[in-house]
Amino acid sequence: QVQLVESGGGLVQAGGSLRLSCAASGRTFSNYCMGWFRQAPGKEREFVAAINWSGGRIYYADSVKGRCTISRNNARNTVYLQMDSLKPEDTAVYYCAKSRYMEIDVTLPAYDLWGQGTQVTVSS
Repeated sequence: QVQLVESGGGLVQAGGSLRLSCAASGRTFSNYCMGWFRQAPGKEREFVAAINWSGGRIYYADSVKGRCTISRNNARNTVYLQMDSLKPEDTAVYYCAKSRYMEIDVTLPAYDLWGQGTQVTVSS
């Protein structure tokens, strides 16, 4: 069964850090762009960060630029999101997703496989 499984979420104080992981199983994802999205209560799911198939190109939403780092280990079929200087407005369920394409795309329809999500809560 092809699936993405996120881990690493939790409760952290403002200014703290978390490292999210996304493990892919069932097939290799090394030929695809991978992305992180988030969805806060009552809000639409939004783009956070994406990394192309090789890791050579990366793109961040303005809201997290300078505070988050996306990376991937294709040998381990895993994608990471390091989040620093967390703010209460970062509170959301974070989703890992696989794109249909090799290169960066920030739009939801470009992604055809999603994880179940991991909760990140930042207290003030």
